[in-house]
Amino acid sequence: MKYFALLVSLGLSLDAWSASMRWADIRDGSLYLQTDTPDTLTVRWTPAWQADANEERLYLLDGKGNLEGERLIAASESRGTQSWPLAPGAASYQLEIPGYSFRRYKVEHDEHTVALFAPAKVHFSAETRDGDELFFKVAPGEHAVLAGKFHGGVSALQAQRVGDGKQVALALKPYRAYWQFDKVELPVTRDEQVWRLRLQGSGKVAFWLDGTANLFAQNPQQLKPLREDDGQTRLTLTKHVLGPTPNLGIALPYVSPPESSFAVLDALKPQAGTYYSFVDITAKNPHYEDAFRRLYQDRFGITQDITLLAGSERQADLRADTMSNAGLDAWLAATRALGGKGTHYIGFADEPNLNYPDYAHYQSIFNSMARQVRSDPANAKAGVRIAMPASSRLINGPFADNAADKRGIDWAKRLLAESGDNIDALAWHEWMIRDLLATRVYRDSVRRAADLVGLDAQGRPRKALLLDQTNMSSGSSLSPYDQETHFASLWWASVVINSSQDGLLQMLGWFQAADEPNYPKGMLRVLGDDRFELKPVGLAQQFIQQHWLRDVIRLENSAFEVDVLAMAEDLKRSLLGVNKGTRLQRVDLSGVSCPLAKGSLRYFGADNHSRDAPFNCQSGRVSFELPGLTLFSLSWSAS
Repeated sequence: MKYFALLVSLGLSLDAWSASMRWADIRDGSLYLQTDTPDTLTVRWTPAWQADANEERLYLLDGKGNLEGERLIAASESRGTQSWPLAPGAASYQLEIPGYSFRRYKVEHDEHTVALFAPAKVHFSAETRDGDELFFKVAPGEHAVLAGKFHGGVSALQAQRVGDGKQVALALKPYRAYWQFDKVELPVTRDEQVWRLRLQGSGKVAFWLDGTANLFAQNPQQLKPLREDDGQTRLTLTKHVLGPTPNLGIALPYVSPPESSFAVLDALKPQAGTYYSFVDITAKNPHYEDAFRRLYQDRFGITQDITLLAGSERQADLRADTMSNAGLDAWLAATRALGGKGTHYIGFADEPNLNYPDYAHYQSIFNSMARQVRSDPANAKAGVRIAMPASSRLINGPFADNAADKRGIDWAKRLLAESGDNIDALAWHEWMIRDLLATRVYRDSVRRAADLVGLDAQGRPRKALLLDQTNMSSGSSLSPYDQETHFASLWWASVVINSSQDGLLQMLGWFQAADEPNYPKGMLRVLGDDRFELKPVGLAQQFIQQHWLRDVIRLENSAFEVDVLAMAEDLKRSLLGVNKGTRLQRVDLSGVSCPLAKGSLRYFGADNHSRDAPFNCQSGRVSFELPGLTLFSLSWSAS
């Protein structure tokens, strides 16, 4: 959106005299395109920051939500171009530019093609120059709110009503907390209103609308209703078992939780735990962790866990010194005291590729601590296993300078080659995949992790794969629109389904269990007076666990906006799915026997409640209508 205002130039199509419309420097958002005549959509990109360390994907959906085009941009493609044809139709295409993006995208199409931009909320969506303009519309009776956040670039938004010139100004102020922003209410009228939005200042910008359609155009004539036709999802169930489903876990606190929290933790049913062990604390008090680790194991039944050694106050880079050695010895002793009931992975340092200056520094601490663990056979007998490198992201680089030299997969490959006998598991963390349509990259990262460690004769990874921490955003760069709403439920369900799809992953962990003041990214919130309640994502996790079975079955799925996982356990069968789009999907499942024995279909929607839903089963096919933005589970017995 540098040159965000309408630019007219010679077109690049066969008609050399046609004018084109350009959108520039988009970083995160959706562009909806509807045309009455054949057109060509062209996307060009240039590097913004650390592009050479990060792959990216662009998605083009047709008017029914089908994947019309996908462009994988390799890390080596800092610059490039992609073109797709647009066919005439009444429904809109959707070009998805998922954030967080490390590139600036310029989009060009014919000026007669209707184009509406939906920016991300709170997170910056573009880079602009001072004075750029857009238009938006507010319908009669709508209580619209114009909002924006200062990201170091655009410092004010000015809206002017086209009909009478009325102006509304919004200054964008810096805030200590990322999730804080500015907003202003727009007047409510009985007539339709068209507004001109001026962006004041240059650089990164976040602007959006609440209470009305979050859509912006380059001229008022483009502000037409957005049409999305119903979609069709075709599923084919096989009998081929791919492998086990992963244990779904959460990051648990470094204290014994109060009894008043037990009910909400029971509702989440964590099958795995992710912990920290603070070496400066345990070096002084070797038994500090004993009580809550035993509580998590014996009371909550968590027998698979991973612990990352670190220091208190989020000190992530360990040193090979007497304090770290003493802290590790204390953790090993506490683990042996648990009685050998489970598998306890230990990772030396938290996200070393983010927190250490280079690979050599991390390799030194890893080798030293691995020797310490392996020196006593009682540790392995107690279930202790070594995980590495617990990197910040796997395929792409961490959010750090020189990220191309710090990709988790590259560090893991070197460590496997040099110290493979001391490694039992590959662990990593995935952050900043905020877009619902981009969550399929989780499946790709698991597959590439499996390729890295190799498969045995039974097709199982030779090292356990642990995606032990994930969330939409890293650190505290959070948006209340995703963390506090149904969006988190859709996102988590999609991540669970995509990560589990091939039966290769052993553990998947949401970070973290409970909100903290500076990190409100939990599955439950603290109400005060030792009272707790599940947030929307926690209620979705409860729904997922109610329908979670032991094994993954191969399922063919034609849809792009609907993710589905097929599972089995003894005679139980289950499909867990999520419609990430807003359109209705007509679902058709083949490969079953009708009628479905003990069959039930449940929906989980934006009201955070599950309900029964109708379905038909005839001639070996199940069909039902799936509303937009909805989780579902279809369960039956194979008997």
